[in-house]
Amino acid sequence: MRLEKETERYLVSSVKRFFADEMDDDIGDLKALRVLDYCVREIGPSIYNQAIADAQSFLQDKVSDLGGACYEPEFDFWKAHGASARPDALVGDDGTSDT
Repeated sequence: MRLEKETERYLVSSVKRFFADEMDDDIGDLKALRVLDYCVREIGPSIYNQAIADAQSFLQDKVSDLGGACYEPEFDFWKAHGASARPDALVGDDGTSDT
């Protein structure tokens, strides 16, 4: 995995600060870059794989609910307006209206 240069610069600075603040050890850019490279190569794939699995699970849940979330009743205009018959029931086989 390759990081963008700006991201890499930020993370190298962060690693250096972590070592200085948490480990009482000042390290240079080269050591910080090696620590970052180790983390990206060794830990990165596990985090990436988990993120993909989480996203896949999330999307599968959403897709499985599409039927309920997107369902709209059909042909309910006349029901909502108090009529019991659909419009096609009002027209005879010969195309003439029953009214």
